[in-house]
Amino acid sequence: MSRTIDYYFTPHSPWTYLGHARFAAIVKAAGAAVRVRPIDFGSVFPVSGGLPLGKRAPQRQAYRLVDLARFSKHLDIELNPKPKFFPVASDDAARLIIATDLHDGTERAMSLCGAVFAAVWVQERNIADPKVLEALAAECGLDARRVDQAQSQAVQERYEEYTQEAIDCKVFGAPSYVIDGEIFWGQDRLDFVERALKQQPTSQGA
Repeated sequence: MSRTIDYYFTPHSPWTYLGHARFAAIVKAAGAAVRVRPIDFGSVFPVSGGLPLGKRAPQRQAYRLVDLARFSKHLDIELNPKPKFFPVASDDAARLIIATDLHDGTERAMSLCGAVFAAVWVQERNIADPKVLEALAAECGLDARRVDQAQSQAVQERYEEYTQEAIDCKVFGAPSYVIDGEIFWGQDRLDFVERALKQQPTSQGA
């Protein structure tokens, strides 16, 4: 039986970027299905007790930079810990990913995710700029209408629905991978995700 993973993240998360390619490979190898769920952590943090980066203690902010560099080197993944456009508003990028998922399917949405993450953390591009999003969509071979469709009420409602869904299942950080209600938080938990996908799901009923 194919497993399903709910993939919760925000498009400007460096940790999501660091784990994305490996996560996609794990999912493919396991024959699992992914439900792509960009969410608004501005709504999640007040419920979960989290803080935006700028409001965290200085020692936490300093350690984050050390850890990003450490993981970048360990994983051999290029990453600029202090990109030009960060912090950055990522709601429009999240909505573009949702619109792509709705119109083009999960595989295309996952590819766009990778492009958006790299735009922030490698390419020094501003994902809050509509022209950058248009360019990213074109580079991923998407229909030019996707950027406009991302601003539709239907997509906004999905964005809000996914965010509430994350709150309901107690997600508090990005990335979070949820399998059968169990949360695996952080790209450094992907080993556990891989193991969970190899296990048979618990059957319901007789």
